[in-house]
Amino acid sequence: MAPPPPDTPAAPAAPFDGQEFGARIRALRMERGLSLRKVAGLLGISPSALSQIERGKMRPSVTRLYAIMSALDAPVTAAFSDDHPGSASAPAAAAPPGDDGVVVARSGEAATLTLGHGVRYRRLTPVATPGVNLFESTYPPGACSSQNAEFVAHNGREIGNVVSGALTVDVGFDSYELGPGDSIAFSSGTPHRITNNGTVPAVAIWMNLAG
Repeated sequence: MAPPPPDTPAAPAAPFDGQEFGARIRALRMERGLSLRKVAGLLGISPSALSQIERGKMRPSVTRLYAIMSALDAPVTAAFSDDHPGSASAPAAAAPPGDDGVVVARSGEAATLTLGHGVRYRRLTPVATPGVNLFESTYPPGACSSQNAEFVAHNGREIGNVVSGALTVDVGFDSYELGPGDSIAFSSGTPHRITNNGTVPAVAIWMNLAG
């Protein structure tokens, strides 16, 4: 069975709070004084499509999420919760619970987003860390990181390690097959895409560094 296309309406049973996610996107846009039409133009999509994302009626692909957050000049972690830099409602700094600066987040507390193609991102940083986005990403069979499997490029650098399953990472004109324990690092400015061409879900730890 072919995988569902990205940016498609979210299934009711999916572990994705579309309204909460959309509300955060809208709040960031409003804080920056940007109109729906302006941001949609930056993304190359219709205002109606962006409105559906903000209303929780449509889930973006992985690369669409990065494009949205880039257009809003906000870290990807801002899509998970309000405890992030760059939000008017966020505290000036993340306050650790103790004087030793240690912050612990238990497994069940990790924020999760399910995006287009059913790709699931689980945030691994216990608090917002400027310049660093660390996730556990799960790609179902046939899933791709981008809309219509196109190559995309953005600022920063990426480092990934496959935990289970297999991923195909296309960077520029080269293709890399990664299995359990394999790692890759590359400039996000080079056109790239990530695909699970296998028959089982692929899980990877992925780090995006601001550039």
